[in-house]
Amino acid sequence: MNLYLPIGAYAVDTRTGQVGRVMGHEGPYIQLRPFGGGREWDCAPDALRTATDSERLRAATAYANARSRGEVP
Repeated sequence: MNLYLPIGAYAVDTRTGQVGRVMGHEGPYIQLRPFGGGREWDCAPDALRTATDSERLRAATAYANARSRGEVP
């Protein structure tokens, strides 16, 4: 599948199940950053799909919970 997502869109890396925000396009890869920040990773376009509203909400909730426990700054 040839999927183009604009910078700022939320996507799911189907290899890992992780939700990330599109930060850029470099060569054949799309660069994603985890919800709430962190280190970017490269994802092949064929392993990417648009995140649903519930997936974005789940990622935001997981980040807020980790932050409240002091696990992330």
